[in-house]
Amino acid sequence: MVVEAKADAAPAAATAGAPPSKEIPNTEVRPDHSTVDHPSSPAPAAATATAEDGPRAPPALPSSHAPGSPTLSELDSEELEELEAFAEAEASDDEGDQLQDRFLDEVTLLFPPEKVEGMVQFLKQNGIVRFFAEYVELYSGKIKHLLAALGVLLPRQIVLEDMTDRQLYPLLKTALSRILRNRDKLPQYNTVDDALSLIANSKRIVVLSGAGISVSCGIPDFRSRDGIYAQLQRDPQFGDLDDPTDMFHKEVFLRNPRLFYSFAHRIFPSNFAPSPSHRFIKLLEERGQLLRNYSQNIDTLEQLAGIERVLQCHGSFATATCTDPACGYRTNGSDIKDDIFAKRIPDCPRCEERKRKRKGGKDKAAKRSKGNGQAGGGGSRKASSRHDDSDDDEHDDGLAYGIMKPDITFFGEKLSNAFDRALLADRESVDLLIVMGTSLKVAPVSELVSHIPHSTPVILINQAPVYHIAVDIMLLGEADRIVDYICTKLGWTLPRAKPVKEVVGDDVVVPAETDDERSGGGQAAHGHGKAVEEPERLLDSHVWLFAGAEPGRLPQLLAADDESEDGEGGSPSDEEQEEKQAREEVEVQQGEQADTASAASSTPAS
Repeated sequence: MVVEAKADAAPAAATAGAPPSKEIPNTEVRPDHSTVDHPSSPAPAAATATAEDGPRAPPALPSSHAPGSPTLSELDSEELEELEAFAEAEASDDEGDQLQDRFLDEVTLLFPPEKVEGMVQFLKQNGIVRFFAEYVELYSGKIKHLLAALGVLLPRQIVLEDMTDRQLYPLLKTALSRILRNRDKLPQYNTVDDALSLIANSKRIVVLSGAGISVSCGIPDFRSRDGIYAQLQRDPQFGDLDDPTDMFHKEVFLRNPRLFYSFAHRIFPSNFAPSPSHRFIKLLEERGQLLRNYSQNIDTLEQLAGIERVLQCHGSFATATCTDPACGYRTNGSDIKDDIFAKRIPDCPRCEERKRKRKGGKDKAAKRSKGNGQAGGGGSRKASSRHDDSDDDEHDDGLAYGIMKPDITFFGEKLSNAFDRALLADRESVDLLIVMGTSLKVAPVSELVSHIPHSTPVILINQAPVYHIAVDIMLLGEADRIVDYICTKLGWTLPRAKPVKEVVGDDVVVPAETDDERSGGGQAAHGHGKAVEEPERLLDSHVWLFAGAEPGRLPQLLAADDESEDGEGGSPSDEEQEEKQAREEVEVQQGEQADTASAASSTPAS
């Protein structure tokens, strides 16, 4: 299932509807928060400006950022586009600007097309950090020219103003990230046999998994007709929620944790068994082929399957932490399992011990006071429950502390930087990327495809295609059926689930051993080692349709592409427009990012 989580709300964008201006308001840049906006929040001010508003002042410009930061974006791509829109409007007003013309001439001399092409290829193969190391010092003092050479339209003030290289680094990083999103398909990989060969022979496979591999386990998604949010809206028990997404918002949780704990038992992982897709990832690990599993899910089914080399990008039920920042006590998720199924709010044992000691000290002091004949101050205070005791469980802001919260990234929480660190390490050795059960619409995890070397083959296993990122082979259909096909063809046997008991405790659902497993036969999702139905190739493309495939408009796009190549009509520009629209839709969703508060699986867009 998919819980959405998000970090802090984005600061206000530059004022919409500002009158046309040649001045850039200031030179301070903000960190990129656009990728963590709440999905249901209104569009930022910048997004609401209309053509009638005229050219707007661009976003704030950079002040100082270190070049070696591993984060993948520090200036919002939407802000960069606004900056370029300002520059474009500015240029149309001032045709024949000699200073701008001279600047562009310098760019052409410094960066002829063949040099730019070489830099772009270096970037796609080696990534942003290596690009900075290779080129930024080499072109010190010429970062503006480098930006222009890479296709960034710069406003006149940036061109003319005396800005340091460091001030321009966030612009450069965002421009480089934009280039990386334009991955080219590797032409040598197209067929199912190519996919089987890659899977069988690759030695350092990265698997990026999403909600699609958990659906067959009975875990609901978030946004479907019967998903989590629909359930919350229909259930009168949760009528106090202004929006169903509030169930997974950090502030709502702290103000009324009973809401979450009256619901959490429905999505706790011990209710579910891992799917054949999870066990396929474990099989890759047992064969020594798995470099890492990047999971967008929070359901901990990876641990139920026994996968060890897994990174839960949006957190999970595997651990739980005290909500009091001054405490920070952390424990295994299995330790709060009984409370979750009893619909109780789990206390932090460390905080409880501290309160007992404090209460004991107060009782002794009260007895001494009474023995000395001192008044009690107008009556005794009634003993209250933990969540009403402001001395023990609440700070001045009225939020409840001293309770345990699963380490799921809720709305209102910052994402861990573990993803960036792992990606920087893994990109050096990965030789195959398998994308399973996700449509790659939620950043930052969706950026993984772009930020590994572009020479690395990418196989998509999903019910529906992705349009905004070029993959090399698409295997469309139910993930478990595709896993069945792969295992049958390769003669592989899926391992039994080997739960990590520290995560979910002893009472877990483990599938019964089948006859094929007892006899040593190859057991897969549906075929149990027997012959399976061959997929259908879509036209003469890299797309293959298995049972359950939902190809959408892809057949029409491929047909139009074939017609345009054959000179029989068709319109390449139409296809480009389709792809552009798909990219824009994804960028909007990336601007709503970190749909993580993932109530037991991945991200809502996965």
